[in-house]
Amino acid sequence: MQLAVAMATKAAASNSTVLLLGESGTGKELFARFIHNHSERAHLPFIAINSVGLSKELLESDLFGHEQGAFTGAHKMKKGKIELANEGTVFFDEIGDISQEMQARLLRFLQEREFERVGGLSSISVDVRIIAATNRDLRAAVKSCAFRSDLYHRLNVVPIVLPPLRERQEDIPILVDFFLRKFSGVTTRTITEISEAAHHKMLAYHWPGNVRELSNAIEHAVVLGTGTTIEVGDLPSHFGVETPSTASEMLSYRDGINAARKEMVVKALQKTNGNRAAAARLLGLETKYFLRLMKSLQID
Repeated sequence: MQLAVAMATKAAASNSTVLLLGESGTGKELFARFIHNHSERAHLPFIAINSVGLSKELLESDLFGHEQGAFTGAHKMKKGKIELANEGTVFFDEIGDISQEMQARLLRFLQEREFERVGGLSSISVDVRIIAATNRDLRAAVKSCAFRSDLYHRLNVVPIVLPPLRERQEDIPILVDFFLRKFSGVTTRTITEISEAAHHKMLAYHWPGNVRELSNAIEHAVVLGTGTTIEVGDLPSHFGVETPSTASEMLSYRDGINAARKEMVVKALQKTNGNRAAAARLLGLETKYFLRLMKSLQID
């Protein structure tokens, strides 16, 4: 996650197209807004477009707009979201779900930064920054011909992978504390901590819905809880069911994560001939954080 944030910060300083990759609930739109808000376009529009559930006709009109009389119900001219985002940022969420026909239209727009409204004849030019996101494996989709390879390469300029929550369990206590404060404030409840048993359940859980599911779980517990501490019974019902994870399995999982981290740090140090500052830069980390990481992993 530190690497993802560092890459997003660097990407924000440019106008390059960014492709955010990660499972549902890992915070792809949050990252897209972070990049926009730290760019020179921060004071200009940020327009999010979700292609899921929209027909080809509706999506095309939503993206590019339409002229009066272009189709039944088009009683007046309407600007599309891309035109409304001029000089700002367009965020294409779930980009892997658009149809082949829309992929072709989108590719032409990315190449030319021009489009025609539905039913229109004249080309309209815009200056927009493109950020796209998907929870699909686009490389596999390209191989199966479900996604155009030329569009994939247009989008895959600066890819940023957002790790699932199960791969960064050490973040769970921090996120729990954040959501506790957030929902306690909204509901005017005074809940300041989570019990050890509830904490264990949350660490043992697989989190298929990632951070979004964690947020929902804490909101559920804050709204329905009765005391000042969140107990297991305050969590959604599926947390009360024992999972296959045992304490020893959790330990081996953590050991595996730490082993992978140690390997990355050692390789970075080898590539930089032991220069710690250079190794930190190579991994996209701050030097102070890198030194703390070395100490925690017992790397001399």
